[in-house]
Order: sequence, then C-alpha cells, then structure tokens
Amino acid sequence: MIKLPFPPLAITVQLATLVLNPIAAEEEETTSSQSLFDGKSLAGWHKQHEKGQHGTGGNWGVTEDGLLFGEQDPPGSGNGGLLLSDEKFSEFELELSLRPDWGPDSGVFVRTDERGQGWQIYVDHHDNGNIAHLRLETKPYSVAFRPFMFSRIDPDKPALSMVPDSRPENLEEGVYEESCTPEEFLKVWIADGWNRLKIRVTGGHLPIIETWVNDFKVCRFDASKTKHAKFDPEKAKEVVGLTGSIGLQVHGGKGWQSGERVYWKDIRVRRLRGAKLLNLNLAPNLDLAPNLDLAPNLDLDLTSCVNGPSKGIRRKEDQE
Repeated sequence: MIKLPFPPLAITVQLATLVLNPIAAEEEETTSSQSLFDGKSLAGWHKQHEKGQHGTGGNWGVTEDGLLFGEQDPPGSGNGGLLLSDEKFSEFELELSLRPDWGPDSGVFVRTDERGQGWQIYVDHHDNGNIAHLRLETKPYSVAFRPFMFSRIDPDKPALSMVPDSRPENLEEGVYEESCTPEEFLKVWIADGWNRLKIRVTGGHLPIIETWVNDFKVCRFDASKTKHAKFDPEKAKEVVGLTGSIGLQVHGGKGWQSGERVYWKDIRVRRLRGAKLLNLNLAPNLDLAPNLDLAPNLDLDLTSCVNGPSKGIRRKEDQE
C-alpha cells in the first residue's frame, strides 16, 4: 500500500482535497468549441485506413449547398465503412446536425480506430432501428444497448412508432443510468427533417456517454456500472482505447439501397480538460498517514490518472 503523508505543503493538502472532496472532483474545465467541417471539403477527415467489418470506408462528399453526405461505395453495393476525423479525442462534447433518409443504417462513433471500431451512437433510421442510444461496435466483441426501436414497415407512413427491443437483456433495469421513454423520444425527433445531436464523452477506459436530441436528454450510459447481462467490462477495455477519432458511419451490407444517403452539417466539438477525479477511485489505494516523507519515494503525475486507479502515483523505483 502507498502511504501518503500530510507534510505542511500546500500541494499535498490540495491533493487530499481532490481525492476526498466529491464537490471539487466534479469540476472540470472546457476549451472553446471548434468546427470539424468547413462546409466545402473533407479537410480534416479521412476514410478508415484499414478495411473493417463494414467495408473500406464508403463514399463521402459535399453537396453544392454545403452538406456532408455518406453512402455506400458504389451506391447500393454493400461496401460501407467510416469517415474519421484526423484529430483524436478522449473526453469531449460533440454537436452535429443530421438528416438521414429513411432506410440507412448509420451512426456516430467515438474513440474510434482505423478499422472503424469504437463506441457507437445509433443513427439507424429504419424499421427496427434506433437513434441516440449506444452500441459497443468492434469485430472481436460487440454489445447492443438498445432499449427500443422504430416500427415503420411502410416508409410512406407519415408517423413513426416504437416497440421494445426483442433482446431481454437490453430492457433490464440498470443498463442505463438514465434513458428516455419511446414516447418522449418520438415527441422530439423530426422524422423527415434536420435534428441536432449532442454527445458527451467522459471517463477512462469504461466511459460515461450521454446523448441529447434537439436539446432533450436521451440517455446517460456508464460503462463501469451498466447492468447489461452480456457486457464484459474487461473485454471492452481490450477492444476500445482511451482516445480515438470521431467517426461517421455508412453501414455495410444489403440494407442500404442505392440512392439513400445520410446528411450532416454544423459539426462542432469541444474538448473537456481535467478528468473527473471522482471517477478515478484513488481513495481505496491510499493510506493517508502522517509523518512520512512524500518526495523521496513518490513521483506524482495526476494527469496520467485518467488511465486508471492510482496510475498517477508511482514509486520511483518502480519506473527504473
């Protein structure tokens, strides 16, 4: 056990305050938001570098009126994939406007690798689809967290309806910390127009992901606490990293018909600086004992604490 003393040093007092005071731990700084799409080109974006489970990347372009669009490549061929941001992000807030045709299976991915694998926020605008709930999407390990889905067999019907997901594990209490009802979602979703999606990602290898549609909160998911019966947190930490690209998906396969597209615009991201120390679980690993000399044996690197419990506090001999 590492023993942390209380010498008369301000820095030590501040460290103890951060560990023990949950109010201070909730505070975090943010940077100003930046645009990820200039409305003219794909500057700042690239198709995935490695072939993934949905294909080689899909076809992406910008319309004359400045909209980013995605479709299969060639259209209707079954070859999809992801368009990825050049920049990598870990903790951030993303906002973007979307207008999917009825039929495409799409999504927004976070902490994504070059094969198009990461945490997915659904943009499945089709029968049995869902918008703004989550899926862990990787080839070696995937889990759906979808509590309900669209029911609209006939695309010409003017109104959407919802039905519960057919998989019972998705409906268990505790899968989400917060989740809206199907009726609440249908009140805010504009089926044939533009919608604004907001995604907030915080935390370490097992992130907290929150989503909003048109300023209405859809869900809050905590991967470290979810009660999903088929979710294995250790496997999740193996397949998705702490940081990665933001990705826009064109789903592979036969479900995406020629001529169908998903349109995007006004894509902005704001990095969140300063991890939430409340989620670092430092306290169980610390024995706050007086009268011990801190400096000779410990190297404090609080910025690395986002990588896991107590990794920011290391004995110097352990580093050699």
